[in-house]
Amino acid sequence: MLTRFEHFALTSMAGAEDSPPRANGTLCFAQEWERSAFGVALALAREGHFEWEDFRQNLIAAIGDWERTQAPDGPSWNYYEQWLSALEATILQSGLATPDELSARLATATLTATAPADTRSA
Repeated sequence: MLTRFEHFALTSMAGAEDSPPRANGTLCFAQEWERSAFGVALALAREGHFEWEDFRQNLIAAIGDWERTQAPDGPSWNYYEQWLSALEATILQSGLATPDELSARLATATLTATAPADTRSA
């Protein structure tokens, strides 16, 4: 069940160029990080850390940048990579983190995600 804000956010994107991938009306996530990035963007906007429309405009820009440099049907297309780029840009624009802080967090997250399961801390 979607919250009112989630419903607003998703319907504001419905049918637009920045609309999330769906199958039978349900959002599609190929990997867990995609679902996490989606949730983080919604939560930060819902909690007032930035305006949803600012995020949407960054997402549209990220998709546009990708389209200018890649073939739309190319094998490297991933909607949520553009979502993540837009989220990073919005976090920086809103002052939630500095570029150095964001880089450090991303490096830590990457190391944690790629570490063997038995070496990760709980």
